[in-house]
Amino acid sequence: MFVLHIALQGCLRGDGVVYGLTADTGGHIRYLLDLVSASAQDRDVTRIVVATRLFSGPLGSAYAVPEEAISDKVTLVRLASASPGYRTKEEMHEEVAGFADGLIAWIAAQERAPDLIHAHYADAATVAALVEDRLGIPFVFTAHSLGRVKAAMLGEPTPGPDLGRRIATEEAAFARAQLVIASSRDEAEVQYAGYGAYDPGRVRILPPGSDLARFAAAMPHPRIDAAIDRFLHDPGKPALLALARPVARKNLAALVRAYGESPALQEAANLVIIAGTRQDIDTLDGDMAATMRDLLVQIDRYDLYGRVAYPKTHSPDDVPAIYAYARARGGLFVNPALNEPFGLTLLEASAAGLPLVATDSGGPNDIVETCGNGLLVDPRDPDAIATACLRILGDPALYARCVAGGARAAAAYDWDRHAARYHVLLRALLAQQPPTPAPRQLLVCDIDNTLIGCAAALGIFRRWRSRQAGLAFGVATGRSFHSAMAVLEQQDSPRPQVMITSVGSEIFHLDANGVTYTADAAWRRVIAADWDRQAVQDALDGLTGLVRQGPLEQRTLKLSFFGDAAVARRVRARLEEARIPARVIHSHGRYLDVLPAGASKGTAVDHVRALYALPERAVFVAGDSGNDIEMLRARVQAIIVANYSDDLASNATLKHSYVARRTHARGVIEGVSYFRRMLAHVG
Repeated sequence: MFVLHIALQGCLRGDGVVYGLTADTGGHIRYLLDLVSASAQDRDVTRIVVATRLFSGPLGSAYAVPEEAISDKVTLVRLASASPGYRTKEEMHEEVAGFADGLIAWIAAQERAPDLIHAHYADAATVAALVEDRLGIPFVFTAHSLGRVKAAMLGEPTPGPDLGRRIATEEAAFARAQLVIASSRDEAEVQYAGYGAYDPGRVRILPPGSDLARFAAAMPHPRIDAAIDRFLHDPGKPALLALARPVARKNLAALVRAYGESPALQEAANLVIIAGTRQDIDTLDGDMAATMRDLLVQIDRYDLYGRVAYPKTHSPDDVPAIYAYARARGGLFVNPALNEPFGLTLLEASAAGLPLVATDSGGPNDIVETCGNGLLVDPRDPDAIATACLRILGDPALYARCVAGGARAAAAYDWDRHAARYHVLLRALLAQQPPTPAPRQLLVCDIDNTLIGCAAALGIFRRWRSRQAGLAFGVATGRSFHSAMAVLEQQDSPRPQVMITSVGSEIFHLDANGVTYTADAAWRRVIAADWDRQAVQDALDGLTGLVRQGPLEQRTLKLSFFGDAAVARRVRARLEEARIPARVIHSHGRYLDVLPAGASKGTAVDHVRALYALPERAVFVAGDSGNDIEMLRARVQAIIVANYSDDLASNATLKHSYVARRTHARGVIEGVSYFRRMLAHVG
């Protein structure tokens, strides 16, 4: 497989990247270089080329070199465009047409054309679309950061010309790409959803990896210690460390305000800000000069001299020692960004042994949920930032739990695992998929603690599934589509032909290419007919004991809360009293979902059964918990796996179910085999 990456923004080179040299020389370059390095380890990947702009000027002669070998498989190719000098991301649209012509000519000169293009940022996607129009090479797209998100952060309901053009280019990229790769649920379900061309079935969450071993082994360095300590009156205090380019969306000024307005935090810790590399503030690119001036003004306003360090330079090789500096002093890593699409620095800091205080907007949601390595805060609330820092610093047990959670980051965010899943998707996109015959039977499983939860059982299920000709396979889960797809792919589950997600309020069908999915619009119309989301919210507002789950768990056709069984009864009573049609699902003693009256896993399975034109006896369902009751109750051939919860086996409405002796996916196989024997006996 020959993969061509296109990355136009920033100062890209094979090694020695100077991050923060320009406003757009940031995390996407690190992401790209790490991705191609991991991809090159796959024997089926024969060649990787990264195409970027060639330019000359004061930023360095390296960017005028037409070709640079990164490894034996990976080459960086620089192609000329309309302008000879460096162009900012706001100017890049003027270079797209000329660069595309040059790239098409370069491809024509190769012995073999790329199999697939991966575009990074929307201008690169425009180039990829022009290449596809001429040469028929499909492309996938990674947005990295988005204009609509930036407009929201800046409070611009009507974006200016530059931002408006960027947003339009992103819309076109979402519309054209065969597959869109996101780094987090927030990116996939919130940020991308703001676009008219958003199609959730073509989006996949592939969390980036990171070379975390060198951060886990990081040791302090006397040179780094001296560069920071020279700013501080008491350098032995814990350090609140922030490491980010000085651009507005990184919101470093809010961290300085949080520190400056909290005498308790100033007493407890020093503040260390590593904000890119600069010689003279006036020469900084984009909004970096204004951001640095703002930081210095804030430091002066709060008279923080001797308590805040802000060194002028550092190299990428210095970063592990910077984390080690904060760790040695019992400090924290703080990321107050208005939005963080992923957050590689969070993983690095965690691997180095630092607890996190991070923005609740973007990828940190996934990182903190996965690793349990810190606290999330509203980045616009300086008091919340200070409170979270003091809470971790003042609670040794919490500090220790966060450090232990950070140690799990290396296993959870690994580039080799990322590349393996990435290549499976690319190969599937390029493969010719055979037509799928009409199914004769349908199996629908819950995911958590039914299909997955035991790796050995899932391996047996995978092999069993491959032998089941005529059996369509689907899942029904409380998870969102992207959360479900991510966990299924991480566990190497068989790919479902149908996905019933968000407790039955959404249905997705596998496309003919065997990779992407299409949302079932007919199902959405059916269940949305009598759904008044605002009325439900208003009716439940202020109900004692009812706690709203996080923003990512809320859907257009689902409201999610925490509450015990008594709270669930009060919710049902409140909705009945208000005469609001809705269905209330309570599971695992604490999860409470409110759905349209016609929505549930059970009704969704029946909708799919009708689409497949299958008789009732051709459908098997399997589950383990309370949010499976509707599905299990509605089907004749219902399977309860042995590791069930919520007292399912004693539920009077589920007496017809088969309670398996085996747990997880083994129990699913056992149940299907039981019902097939029964059918054969009856026949």
